[in-house]
Amino acid sequence: MEDNGPSLNHRRKRLLKSLTDKVEPKEIRKLKTRQHNTPEVWFWLGMFGIVGWSIAVPTLMGVAAGVWIDTTWPSRYSWALMLLMAGVMLGCLNAWYWVTHESRRH
Repeated sequence: MEDNGPSLNHRRKRLLKSLTDKVEPKEIRKLKTRQHNTPEVWFWLGMFGIVGWSIAVPTLMGVAAGVWIDTTWPSRYSWALMLLMAGVMLGCLNAWYWVTHESRRH
């Protein structure tokens, strides 16, 4: 019976070497890109825009809906004020989501 140990071991080493030769340059390129891509001014300005709009839009929608409810069905409670607060809370949750989402990407 013939012992295929050394030839099998040699084939494994060649396969591992070829795989390493394919993966290593890609990984080096990826690491260099991450090191050189620090968040720039434009990223932070964009982040301010995301936060601003994600809070402003739900707040204004809440106020508009509240004013409409107050003028249509007058009541003892101010729906404009309640929906203003709900819009601000919803907007803050939305802004938090986008900030964490964008931070993970960078």
